[in-house]
Amino acid sequence: MELTDLKALTPLLERHGFHFSKAKGQNFLIASWVPERVAEESGADEKAGVLEIGPGVGCLTRELAKRAGKVLALEIDARLMPVLAETVGEYENVTVLNEDVLGADLGSLVGEHFAGLSPAVCANLPYNITSPVLTKLIGSGLFGTITVMIQREVARRVCAGPGTADYGAFGILVDFYYHTRILFDVPPDCFEPRPKVTSSVIRLEKRDRPAADTDEKLFFRLVRAAFNQRRKTLVNALSSGFSGRLEKAQIARCIAACGFSETVRGETLSIREFAALTDEIGRALK
Repeated sequence: MELTDLKALTPLLERHGFHFSKAKGQNFLIASWVPERVAEESGADEKAGVLEIGPGVGCLTRELAKRAGKVLALEIDARLMPVLAETVGEYENVTVLNEDVLGADLGSLVGEHFAGLSPAVCANLPYNITSPVLTKLIGSGLFGTITVMIQREVARRVCAGPGTADYGAFGILVDFYYHTRILFDVPPDCFEPRPKVTSSVIRLEKRDRPAADTDEKLFFRLVRAAFNQRRKTLVNALSSGFSGRLEKAQIARCIAACGFSETVRGETLSIREFAALTDEIGRALK
């Protein structure tokens, strides 16, 4: 059965009484080249244990199963479990769990299902949970690569550099731990139901070490403060973010010590420059 063919997909879903849920952000692929290319770009091979999030009817799951040593698919919608039993049940290296990734214990799942394999992620993520899912995956420190299809606007924010309109705190979080790149776009007509936006597939490769050697907790507090009020100069944004801890004059001295202009804005600083400022702020807080 060709799962991306509407003539096959429609009766399959009708047979199981399935209807799309907007709340769950369900958009199934109807272009066979997309899951094939996503799976290929993920780099999955027999040494890889691949976590898939939101397998839907299993078209990407099948492609991953052909390549990976093991595929663990987490599907939050219980209505899709009998569908997946029919579409991917023949693959001995696939396990499907009715589980919400945001509530899952990723460490336990990786330990149980990917013993002796290199953990990776490959998924078509629902738009409405992209940021929390990526934050959890990155924070776990478990996965060498993360290849996901997400909304194009979010992909641009994830991969943006300093001084661009898309550059922000979330992209810095990702870039701090992973090398990032956009692979290719997927137009709306590749999905059913058809979304209103274009998607992009991105690949994240874990860095050997974080992008900067600094106090990570303080670093991310500083970055969030800088972008919470991105129209303000950095000294004013940090004065609000560190209110009660540091005076504006102290922050200004820290910024000057890094060689930055007193009118600098956070959106122009690289990760290393934010790290240098973190070190100065850290000394001022002592």
